[in-house]
This record gives sequence, C-alpha cells and structure tokens, in this order.
Amino acid sequence: MQKKILTKTHFNDFIRLLRNQGYDVVGPQVKDDAIVYDKLNNSEQFPIGVHDDQTPGSYSLLKTDETSWFSWANGPQALKPLVFSPQEKLWSATKDEQNKLSFVENISESSPIAVIGVRACDLSALAIQDKHFLESDFRDPYYESRRENLLLIAINCSHPAQTCFCVAADTGPEAKTGFDLVLTELAESFLISAGTVRGDELLQQLNLETATEENLSLAKQQADHAREIQTRVIPEVKSLKNLVNQLEHSQWDEIAKRCLSCGNCTAVCPSCFCHSEKDQPVLDGSQTDHVRLWDSCFNQQHSYIHGIVIRAETKTRYRQWLTHKFSTWFDQYGQSGCVGCGRCISWCPVGIDVTEELAVICE
Repeated sequence: MQKKILTKTHFNDFIRLLRNQGYDVVGPQVKDDAIVYDKLNNSEQFPIGVHDDQTPGSYSLLKTDETSWFSWANGPQALKPLVFSPQEKLWSATKDEQNKLSFVENISESSPIAVIGVRACDLSALAIQDKHFLESDFRDPYYESRRENLLLIAINCSHPAQTCFCVAADTGPEAKTGFDLVLTELAESFLISAGTVRGDELLQQLNLETATEENLSLAKQQADHAREIQTRVIPEVKSLKNLVNQLEHSQWDEIAKRCLSCGNCTAVCPSCFCHSEKDQPVLDGSQTDHVRLWDSCFNQQHSYIHGIVIRAETKTRYRQWLTHKFSTWFDQYGQSGCVGCGRCISWCPVGIDVTEELAVICE
C-alpha cells in the first residue's frame, strides 16, 4: 500500500470530502468521562491531548498540553453498536377491525457512515461478527444493511493501555486488513493508505504527497514500541482449546466469589453477540412489536429453558462465557472470540483479569 501524508491542518478537508460523498462522519470524542464514537463535524472534536489510564476495574482520562489526537487505547464502545443495534424492532403484528392479523418486517435503510479511528482489535472483532451474522446459512438482514454502509478508517495504535494484549491475540497494534483507509499519527500529520478500492478512490481525491523514508521509519518505531510495552499474555491455542476439559477446576469457584454477574464484560466486548427477543404490545391490543435486545450469558434468564435455569450460579455462567470465548469459539468460527482489547478487564467492577484466570486454569 502506497502511503501518503495528510497534514493535521488539512484534516478537516478530509472530513468535508467524506460528507460530500454522502457519509455521516463519526469519530472518537470525550463524552461523560469516556472516549466514545459520536457525530464528527471537525477535527477539533477529537480527544486532543487526552491519555487514558486503564487498569483492572479502572478507566480514567487525563488531559495534557500535548497535541496528539490518538494517544489513548480504546473506550468502552467498539464498532458493535453501529452494526448490531442494542435494541431494534424486527417486525410488527397488527390487527384490523375484523381481527385479521398482518405481519410487517422492519428493515430500515441505514445511512452510509464513515467511522474514523477504528482500532485493529475492533476490526478483528468486526470480522468475527461478520462470520456470525453474514457467513452462516442464515444471513441477518438487519446487521447486513448497516454493515454494507460502513466506511472504516482505521488508526494504528501507538499507546496501548496496561490492560491491552492485542499482540498476544495477534490482532494488533497495527491494522492489517478490514479497513478502507488506515492512518498512522505522527507529530503534525498522518500517514494514510488505502485497503480497498473504495478507500483508494477517496485517497486519490485528496491529492496528497507521498510519505518519505523518515515518515515510514518513525511509524515503524512507534509500532515496535506499542508491541514491546504490552506485558499481558494468554495461553497458546492448544491450551485454550483444552479449556473445555477443565470444567471442574477449583479456580471457577474462586472467580465466582468475586464475579458480580453484572454483564459489563459482555456489554463492552466487541465480539459478543448474545441477544434476547420480546414482544411489546400497545395498550389497545391493535399492534405488537417484536424487538431484539442485547443480552448476556451472565443473566440468569439467558439460560432459562422450559421452567429450568440451566446456569443458575455465577460460577457456571462465568465458566460458560470464558470457555465459549476462548475455547469452543474455535469449533464454531475457527478462531478465538477474544481480540485482546482488554475492555473486559478495565470495565469489570471487581477487576477480574481474564489473562490471569486463563493462566491458572490452563496451566
């Protein structure tokens, strides 16, 4: 991929180009003391000079006088809410005056969205979501409608958090595939290159200069540093696949003493896809909407089957989540369900560290 130079002073031209192409532009911004995706009108909305401090059970932001835009690892929100909606109506049933029922599917057309600042780990998670929603025998039309309208502009990670382990998961810190355009932040500019024909067409319209050897060298040093400072590791694949044979390990009881079954880990996980469905009738009985909502395998009702809760204890619910994510996912999708983003560690209220638990159970 030929790399070009996009200066920060001309970044707003890039945003205008995206909007002129019909995209709603979203990017990372500070909202409610966290970095989340929101509508982006100009580059001044980026988290300029912001660093994040993430440790088990802790997430905080620090504002500095620095001029960097992406000197942070990730926030609680990945791409998942943009393609797999937290709550959406699937279909409606209506009753006319003669009590005749009719059913209408609800697949609304989504607007094209350009997402700036996608991390490599989240691109890997999106590929897992694609396997689940699009590459099975039953494609999900709701997911598909939004997925096809995404333009993904990645950013190579330069400041991984203490909780990150994308190197161990082989998903980062550099974005390799799955993006339309990819950025690497330097002092006053970005390296930018295309990953798809659509991205290349946009890049050509910017008419940028080619990156120099010095630019490329600085980017490589930055990527090497981002890899070197990561300390968390996970067991090798062979050990992870054997996790399902450790269902009676005593460590599950130790985890259950701390786990709150709150579901925070599944809510922030970029690859989890559990959901529930329910009907929402109007008061006069003329219409019922059938909706899909995010759910979690940590919720007791998630394993309810015909009068029985299969996983009634926290121990069995945590065991289900960890063994599925790191072991049986290989049987379903040919890879682990974890991308090493570390969100489940940071956003766990009691600071449970999956890398530490895996090390004990798989040893």
